[in-house]
Amino acid sequence: MDEQKRAEEAQAMERVVNATRQVQVAFTALQSQYPPAGEGKPSKMALQTFDAALQALEDAQATFDEMLNDLLDGNR
Repeated sequence: MDEQKRAEEAQAMERVVNATRQVQVAFTALQSQYPPAGEGKPSKMALQTFDAALQALEDAQATFDEMLNDLLDGNR
């Protein structure tokens, strides 16, 4: 059982790491649409992609925080 819990915790942390990378990629793409490289009018797609990446990161962090709180409280 403990092995399964550790695997779940590792997966939750990996999800946070991957979501953080996606935010970074989306932010770089969005930033490229502003001067000096762009015209300052980001595409709807770039904005939606960035927003979705941020939401995925928030969700991943919430899941990890819940596991961490359970661990700290002695419930995991």
